[in-house]
Amino acid sequence: MKIAIGNDHVAVDMKKHIVDYLEQKGYTLVNFGTDSTERADYPLYGKAVAEAVASGECDLGILICGTGIGISLAANKVKGIRAAVCSEAYSAALTRRHNNANIIAFGARVVGIATAETIVDAFLAAEFEGGRHAARVDMITAIEEGRL
Repeated sequence: MKIAIGNDHVAVDMKKHIVDYLEQKGYTLVNFGTDSTERADYPLYGKAVAEAVASGECDLGILICGTGIGISLAANKVKGIRAAVCSEAYSAALTRRHNNANIIAFGARVVGIATAETIVDAFLAAEFEGGRHAARVDMITAIEEGRL
């Protein structure tokens, strides 16, 4: 599985850890984030990851900034993206199962390394359940496309 990852200057260390962690598990990571601690604008990285996922270049995405909120808001502006901010593993799994989220986001100032690992593991292990949830995801798409 090919995963896009992006981050701002606040999350450089956490991004590096998550990249190493997932590569050891056999995932392929594509870095769209900064590797510098110099001030960087998170919307650019959120957009880059979202475009890679929306185009099919990458299967899923991971975004990290201070809180995960700003970078996920930017990602969600890209058509076809459902990015969710999660600070624990339960929500990370359910956003894949129920919302068919294709990007997970979290905050380097909010969660520690061990929690970030459990969030990523839960997100990547979960699969969309379809069924009653598919109609709701279709409604989200309809809103995005101006049909609802």
